[in-house]
Amino acid sequence: MLRNYFKIAWRNLLKHKGYSAINIFGLALGMAVTLMIGLWVADELNFNAYYKNKDRIAQVYQTQTYNGEIGTGTAIPRPLEFVLRQEYADNFERIVMASWEQPMTLRVGDKVIGQTGISIQEEAPQMLDLQITQGEQNPLKEQNAVMISQSCAKALFGTEKALGKIINVNDRDDMMVTAVYEDIPKNNSFHSINFFLPWKHYITTAHWLKNAADQWGNNSFQLFVQLKENADLAGVSQAIANIKHNKDANEAQFEPKLFLWPMEKWHLYSRFKNGVPSGGRIENVWLFGIIGTFVLLLACINFMNLSTARSEKRAMEVGIRKTIGSTKNQLVRQFLVESLLVVFFAFALAMGLVLLFLNAFNDLASKAIDFPWSSPVFWVTALVFITLTALISGSYPALYLSAFRPIKVLKGTFKAGKMAALPRKVLVVTQFSVSIALIIGTLIVMSQIEFSKNRPIGYQTEGLIQIPVMSYEFVGKDDFMRQQFLASGAVMEMATSSSPSTDIWSHRSGYNWESKPEEFQEEFAYTEVSYEYVETLGLKVVDGRGFSREFATDSSAILLNEAAVKYMGLKNPVGEIIRQGSEENPTLLRVIGVVEDAVVQSPYEPVKQAIYVFDRYGNASYWNLRLNPDQSAGENLAQIEEVFTRNFPNSPFTYDFVDQEYAQKFDEEERIASLAKVFTVLAILISCLGLFGLASFVAEQRTKEIGVRKVLGASVANLWLLLSKDFVMLVVMAILVASPVAFYLMQQWVQKFSYRTDISLWIFIAAAFGAMSITLITVSFQAIKAAIANPVKSLRNE
Repeated sequence: MLRNYFKIAWRNLLKHKGYSAINIFGLALGMAVTLMIGLWVADELNFNAYYKNKDRIAQVYQTQTYNGEIGTGTAIPRPLEFVLRQEYADNFERIVMASWEQPMTLRVGDKVIGQTGISIQEEAPQMLDLQITQGEQNPLKEQNAVMISQSCAKALFGTEKALGKIINVNDRDDMMVTAVYEDIPKNNSFHSINFFLPWKHYITTAHWLKNAADQWGNNSFQLFVQLKENADLAGVSQAIANIKHNKDANEAQFEPKLFLWPMEKWHLYSRFKNGVPSGGRIENVWLFGIIGTFVLLLACINFMNLSTARSEKRAMEVGIRKTIGSTKNQLVRQFLVESLLVVFFAFALAMGLVLLFLNAFNDLASKAIDFPWSSPVFWVTALVFITLTALISGSYPALYLSAFRPIKVLKGTFKAGKMAALPRKVLVVTQFSVSIALIIGTLIVMSQIEFSKNRPIGYQTEGLIQIPVMSYEFVGKDDFMRQQFLASGAVMEMATSSSPSTDIWSHRSGYNWESKPEEFQEEFAYTEVSYEYVETLGLKVVDGRGFSREFATDSSAILLNEAAVKYMGLKNPVGEIIRQGSEENPTLLRVIGVVEDAVVQSPYEPVKQAIYVFDRYGNASYWNLRLNPDQSAGENLAQIEEVFTRNFPNSPFTYDFVDQEYAQKFDEEERIASLAKVFTVLAILISCLGLFGLASFVAEQRTKEIGVRKVLGASVANLWLLLSKDFVMLVVMAILVASPVAFYLMQQWVQKFSYRTDISLWIFIAAAFGAMSITLITVSFQAIKAAIANPVKSLRNE
């Protein structure tokens, strides 16, 4: 019997090739989108799945309160490690302190490369399940050790064995390779790290690191832990919450709370608001999961509509089969098999589309997704996916068609009637409601990005580059290199900074001023800069002046941004004395100027109150260079590289364009917008395929009516209007349904941005106009084709 079902289903597909092609291609598009989104969602949900003990690995986070606002971060004081080891050791299998990852130079002979590394304690390789291909299982126990990734080893040593070789790090320390490990996969929190240095070595590199051992207010480190198997993460987190508060009375005023944040939440739940988790990339997972479900639903609706629209064509078949003994259940099974066959072909085509466009999708989504050919879970899921899609798309047509009464059908009195079209109209409205909602959502996302991009950022990013201070060889040569770069003619000005131009690496408190309110808990974005910082970045001075070499006293001067002036409540900030440090022996800093707020962190958030302090101790992390606008960027860079390599032949010339670095702040949202645009276009295409099929069928049904109307004098325009108006009305209804729903959902989405756009009326007008235009273009092809047909052919047998 089953074989017979498939035979009949196959014959029906071949008999109606046009409708079969629309059904299969429409379903294939929907399934391809769903498959692609499914692979993306799986990659997101499996982020950090590389680690065997991921359920027991966590990072220590800290919340601190400043004037009622709670901030959350991963920066931890060094003494916490000692307390955890001494007083809470029963809860932890491993405790690992780490520095922040940073770019460094690695040199072997004449070969020099720039790589990102991290200094970390010796239990890290075991905690992070690093797959060591060469070397020891405890490679970080010696102070002069370094372990490198396979790609790093290949870049430095080619095909030679790296183990035991010497690598010079930052033109300062000779380190011996004690292990080579497999590259960490891309969907991993530690993917960007290419080498690990011992913690023992790190804490000897600077005096402040040794002093930090008993400084609870110095939050300059990271701390990772691996819990013992019987330890409860929530319980341990609660037990350690008040350690810092209880250990340091000075820090207690900021109400510090410590907690463990599990590895499985690092990627998807990374955003906090007032100390409480407030989402993260999990929102995108839900968003695209819902989009994938709806796009598949659109494709299934096409199948339902075209199947039920052709009910009169199948009525005689149903009537005859019922007359000769077929039961309703048998007919239901027959139509479900037809649905299954269509879905099977569609899935095969969808797989081909996914394979064809997977690389482009990876580029768009910034992923490295491979098709899971060898995954049993994928194939079981695919089987369930095919079955569910067949049931969803085929159940309504099967029940509808199998319910025909044979006596009416065989008498020739059966007509589907007006009410029979009602479910199809509802489904078409549903289709276009989803498509229009996607159009509106995509336009609002793009509007938010453009709104933030057009925000005044307070400095000139164009024509500005930054060179990271990657080597100790750079230290003490800031002024010398400035003169060299200026003499080359490629650089208009140069200044140093302790943070990149597009970020803030340090926040400081402990400042006092005359009008400071009692109990005021201050915190500032803190940057150390050289004399020409204002001129190099193009900051606008709104009061006072910038740093100048003409004033020897500027070594103890500071600049404030406008946000800091407002935050501090200063009416006449220039000349104000700011005290830093203890009351007994404070450092006195004099405000010499106020600069316009510069957006250097999130472009979606208010500018942080910031102070710029003169760099007296050579703590530069970046050289900022303003390029000569009278030469091309290529000419400027060639001259800068020549000067650089002449003075630092053992260091790679590495630089970033600041405008490109700033643009990267929009990467996440732009990826969302790009993916949404692709899925929206595909959703519209799927809806239009269904509309095209329905319009074709309606035109076919009304062939004789159109012929009669033409004979009686109806124009092509009259006939086009006759065939189009019903579909236009359905789209109008879809616009009325989709607009308020999309407005509500997107209003919730934009609320997560402090600096956000208003949702404009033009977006809804544009979406409505676009949907209407697409509908008319789709329907008009069939309508005009029917309207210009020769009526003689359609009326010949009347």
